[in-house]
Amino acid sequence: MNPNLRSRFLGLLLAFFFCFLGTSAAEGHSPSLPDELRMFQGQGAQIDLAIPVLAEVSVDRPDVVMLNGQPNPSMKVSLGSPLKLSSLNSGEAKLRMKLFGQIPLKTVKVNVIPDLKVIPGGQTIGVKVKSDGILVVGHHLVATAGKAKISPGEVSGIQAGDLITHLNGSRLKDVHDVASLVEQAGKKNEPLKVTYKRNGREYTTLLTPVMDKQDKAWRLGLYIRDSAAGVGTLTFYAPKEGVYGALGHVITDMNTQTPIVVGSGQILQSSVTSISKSESGEPGEKRAHFVKEGKILGTIERNTHFGIFGKMSENPDHSVYKTPIPVAFSEEVKEGPAEILTVVEGQQVDRFKVEIAHVSKQSAPQTKGLVIRITDPRLVEKTGGIVQGMSGSPIIQNGKLIGAVTHVFVNDPRSGYGCFIEWMLQDAGILKGQSTTNLKAS
Repeated sequence: MNPNLRSRFLGLLLAFFFCFLGTSAAEGHSPSLPDELRMFQGQGAQIDLAIPVLAEVSVDRPDVVMLNGQPNPSMKVSLGSPLKLSSLNSGEAKLRMKLFGQIPLKTVKVNVIPDLKVIPGGQTIGVKVKSDGILVVGHHLVATAGKAKISPGEVSGIQAGDLITHLNGSRLKDVHDVASLVEQAGKKNEPLKVTYKRNGREYTTLLTPVMDKQDKAWRLGLYIRDSAAGVGTLTFYAPKEGVYGALGHVITDMNTQTPIVVGSGQILQSSVTSISKSESGEPGEKRAHFVKEGKILGTIERNTHFGIFGKMSENPDHSVYKTPIPVAFSEEVKEGPAEILTVVEGQQVDRFKVEIAHVSKQSAPQTKGLVIRITDPRLVEKTGGIVQGMSGSPIIQNGKLIGAVTHVFVNDPRSGYGCFIEWMLQDAGILKGQSTTNLKAS
């Protein structure tokens, strides 16, 4: 064929293809190809363009990805039929597609990640966490001998939410460490050198204690705290790595709403004693108590925007799943039916039906990836929907762990947000990626 005629012919074919592509999209198909495709080792994926044109498909790493169950690194296929990929080994491969064997269409990077399976949780857990320093939760005025009332801490520039880490160079590990240092400085009429953190940055200031004329004690004019406790839900346990993830959201101080920087902490067995049902405008809550105080389920090492994470040596009692199941990447999650695992009485974990109402496209860690709606009448009857303490309840879809419940809609307690499980797995340190802020002092 004349080269000019050949070029014109290919150009017409290409124009026809893209016209067809646009028509397919308008008719509800999804013909777009991703720039990157992620798969776990041993799992498969399918590309379905539903376009009846011939293409040559090749892969540069047939040891990583197999095409349509064949060991051939290159083959001619009709894009009217699904292209099936099988992951053989971890690694990266490039999938190249050419229309009619000549016109470059797309190069897709296929990233095969080592197989990862975890055991979904659902158990109610007690959470005890100690901050890595002393958290300032407010100011108070001290009555001095001159009848004036003053807050030395406020005068020195310390604000609620600041984390005091050192006094006169001494590391603070417990709130009880403060009293003796304040008394020493007060008796000497000398200021304390205060080292504190605010928004991740370190500062120093001088703070002079004053004598409280009412109780004859030296005061800083600060309300302080070093620990917190509460109830949440275990999301997953990874037996191979010996780690867990829970809650699905950051732990904050109840007064300042400041994320707690973890010094140490524990999760313990807990039992639900009663539930205050959620109503429109008023979220309910699980009421629970710690059981077997000596039975520590795991340590708390990190507190991030996607929950708490730490070490755990064995799968806790009352698991619905006794063996690990696959996890899903965010792009695998679909709108439609799913289920959550949670406790509504005692320690028994139950399955409850939910509907995934919306899925956000997220290429980097963000909260509020899912909108879920409780559809199980048993759960609605018992709780009114989502209640406090349910955060962290694992979400299962198509046999895979896809995320965790995080928040309730205050005006519609049957609905709420969830986060994708991959962000929690990243913060747990068992899936490579862009981890969120690790709220632990270095």
